[in-house]
Amino acid sequence: MARSSFPNADLHCHSVRSDGVLDPAELARRAHANGVDLWALTDHDELSGLADAAQAAAGLGLPFVPGVEISVTWAGRTVHIVGLGVDIGDADLNAGLASVRARRDGRAVEIARRLDALPGISGSYQGALRLAPNPSLISRTHFARFLVQQGHCASMQQVFDRYLGEDCQANVPQRWAGLGEAVGWIIHAGGRAVVAHPGRYRYSQMEAGAFFDEFRQLGGQGIEVVTGSHYPAQYREYADIARYYGFLASRGSDFHSPGESRVDLGALPPLPDGLTPVWYDWI
Repeated sequence: MARSSFPNADLHCHSVRSDGVLDPAELARRAHANGVDLWALTDHDELSGLADAAQAAAGLGLPFVPGVEISVTWAGRTVHIVGLGVDIGDADLNAGLASVRARRDGRAVEIARRLDALPGISGSYQGALRLAPNPSLISRTHFARFLVQQGHCASMQQVFDRYLGEDCQANVPQRWAGLGEAVGWIIHAGGRAVVAHPGRYRYSQMEAGAFFDEFRQLGGQGIEVVTGSHYPAQYREYADIARYYGFLASRGSDFHSPGESRVDLGALPPLPDGLTPVWYDWI
């Protein structure tokens, strides 16, 4: 497919149903206003916003792809797998996501305990909970917003660098879904499994190769190449990886909030040449 034929596809963003700040209909309107031609909502471990998103998108004439971003543990670290084109009524997918969501509150309590043990920080659990409209999906993002609001850090990134990122004092490792489980749920629901923002994961070259091999063997089909979580040099790096493994290429802003996200909906550059987009037969 020639680059000029690529639509402005944005297949990764989050609503207030997980850790975004806009409701699904507001996201649909923002995507449409920003010139998005194909849009997916991919809340963390949650499908509840998809019906509203689909309805709003239909009213705007915006082609919509139902999606989800599943939390996975692989080799002791958290990775995210996006499912695109899933059946939101699929029983296996819904049961699997419910099991993942059930693990979040215990993690949140421990994050709060660790934060509140640090000088000057208190009330972090209730503070984060107030910022999480869906309490079953309280996350590190909600704690980060609380710490910024309280003046402990100047930005979300600073919170993760100082407190909540890997190897930081208040980061709490969690056992999420297995890679095979997540990919299996997506396939059972008729979707395509895509590795979200692979450039964010701190794996060695050998570990990354083993991860991509296993993902492909399990039936995974794609990786995000152009994403708001990648830097421009990583677009080329993961385009090469997609070509090497024969993965479909995805594109998504990973938009959460107008004031926080590095890239707005629809504002990414196109996919590099020589790739087959994950949406190749959808529009």
